[in-house]
Amino acid sequence: MNFCGESGLCVSQAGESIAFEQPLTERVRTFLRLEFLFGQHEHHRRDHSEFGVRATLHTMLDTLVVLSRSDLKNDILKELTDQHTHLTRLAARPNIDRDRLGDILGEITRAQNGLQQLATQFAGSLLRESDFLNGILNRSGIPGGTCGFDLPHYHFWLSQPYERVRRDLDAWRADIKPFTDAIGLYLRLLRASVEPQPAEGRGGMYIVTPPGPCQLIRVLVAQQSGVYPEISAGKHRCTVRFMNARDAAARAQQATTDVGFQIQFCAL
Repeated sequence: MNFCGESGLCVSQAGESIAFEQPLTERVRTFLRLEFLFGQHEHHRRDHSEFGVRATLHTMLDTLVVLSRSDLKNDILKELTDQHTHLTRLAARPNIDRDRLGDILGEITRAQNGLQQLATQFAGSLLRESDFLNGILNRSGIPGGTCGFDLPHYHFWLSQPYERVRRDLDAWRADIKPFTDAIGLYLRLLRASVEPQPAEGRGGMYIVTPPGPCQLIRVLVAQQSGVYPEISAGKHRCTVRFMNARDAAARAQQATTDVGFQIQFCAL
């Protein structure tokens, strides 16, 4: 069993490895991008300096833009409902850890309840209705475009006591938190849907047919191996090409030696 954190660093019986992921559906691709933004946001929230607050707010704005582009609320609700139904059926099987199963079902129910309390298009409404946030968002694509002379209101807000700034940040974050919990839970279930299997890239190349329908491919590479995978995958074929990466200043070249690694074809 591998235990992976948000950083993508996994701890296995063989030691530390790096998890590289390739989504095979647009929905999972969006969930992974949001997970990345959620992690950035939580990291920056611990920094109370002006630049920490800027990073926190700008990451939150990126998150709101992603959430406003499609009906993600109903997408994740459907995924969680399907999983709740599937796991409930498992309760009738022998040799099931019912305590563990009950904990997971409880997590799913809480995540569903949190999402159901949200307005479907809250992210788009918040961005449209807040001149303050919309002004920052419109200038964020310009290098240095949110400095003091461009956005005096933003400059003034950043100069306020941190307690006031934190109050505003928490209010804007409140509607994002249910998505953080729900998407985090879904991705955790997806990644744990199958155990990693050992594999070998002969001469730096590995080609395989996925064993069935797959939403996410994960390649786990030993941290000390000095290579990273380039993953190309479709419904009927998965190709993993390992590249040497010992020096960031040098152009990466395909590995010529055999590379041992682990792979997961995750599906729910």
